[in-house]
Amino acid sequence: MELPIDYMTLRVIWWGLVGVLLIGFAIMDGFDMGVAALLPFVAKNDSERRAVINTVGATWEGNQVWFILGGGAVFAAWPFVYAVSFSGFYLAMFLVLTALILRPVGFKYRSKRPGKAWRRNWDWALFAGGFIPALVFGVAMGNVLQGAPFSFDSDLRATYHDMFLGGLLGLFTPFTLLCGLVSAAMLVLQGSTWLGLKLEKGIVRDRALRFGFFAALAVIVLFAAGYVFVRFSGLGFSVVDAVNPAGASNPTRAEVVPMAGAWLANYSKYPWMWAAPALGFVGPVVAIFGQRLRSDWLAFGGSSLAIVGIIGTVGCSMFPIILPSTVDKHSSLLVWTASSSHLTLFIMLLVTLVFLPIVLFYTAWVYKVLFGRISAEQLKTNPDLY
Repeated sequence: MELPIDYMTLRVIWWGLVGVLLIGFAIMDGFDMGVAALLPFVAKNDSERRAVINTVGATWEGNQVWFILGGGAVFAAWPFVYAVSFSGFYLAMFLVLTALILRPVGFKYRSKRPGKAWRRNWDWALFAGGFIPALVFGVAMGNVLQGAPFSFDSDLRATYHDMFLGGLLGLFTPFTLLCGLVSAAMLVLQGSTWLGLKLEKGIVRDRALRFGFFAALAVIVLFAAGYVFVRFSGLGFSVVDAVNPAGASNPTRAEVVPMAGAWLANYSKYPWMWAAPALGFVGPVVAIFGQRLRSDWLAFGGSSLAIVGIIGTVGCSMFPIILPSTVDKHSSLLVWTASSSHLTLFIMLLVTLVFLPIVLFYTAWVYKVLFGRISAEQLKTNPDLY
């Protein structure tokens, strides 16, 4: 049966859709992580911390749907990517999941006892549940840009070679730490702008906006440092020979080699891609102006644009490579070599076109119904608040 959309186009569509899901997760669950990371610093007493927690209390569970959708999409659309990344980066995934588990437990148990030590310990657990994933997600992205030491045998079984020498700490190189700090600053900015939207005007909101200002500056400086590192460190990979975009999914049919400056080559080939890094720099500036003008929605919009730009920059820089191998030039994963079958991608697209609008509509409706600023009076009168 001839499908109405060709294989190459479907592969590009699903590459873009996975990027959209990652961006959706970073925007929606990103402010949850940013709020948790800011909790011990913007709120000084129990009532202030309860107010901060309840800015995300009604919606944090729904926001994690984006994380599940992203993982499910990678599993179904890019099985080779799922197999290699989730097995090779197992320790990082375990660390992230452990930190994420702290968040619901912290929300549910923090207010079960009135003791100061009890609540303070859960506050720091919530901080860990926000900051650690924000940092590790960036570190993981840095490792993707650096490449991973894996290869495929003749049966397409993936093998890692001396992966993560030094254990989990082997993931943390100067460049990946820089990427982790970009991610952490980006999500702290997102969290601060969310607090600006959700908290009643007062000292806690003012503290959050001050942290947001410095987080925005950090995003600009660290993102620029990332460009300098990529530009002058020799980091990059390039596809040597032309690959049939509609060929069979087999990672061994492409040849990818390290090449200095290759991660910047697409911007000369496709000038429109400069929009991504431009948004990465413009977004934090817009967020700063929004905070200075006391326009909370402008600040939140600018922070969200920064997320779109920074994640989009990684995707645009690497295309069509998804995960390069550092040990075998015939094992790197490309958009053209690592996807599911033509029919699978088409059926998944039909399902997505039906259900994604429903998810978006329902999410928008939930936020509309639950939206409103958190006040000290609500903490005294509403028994459903954390």
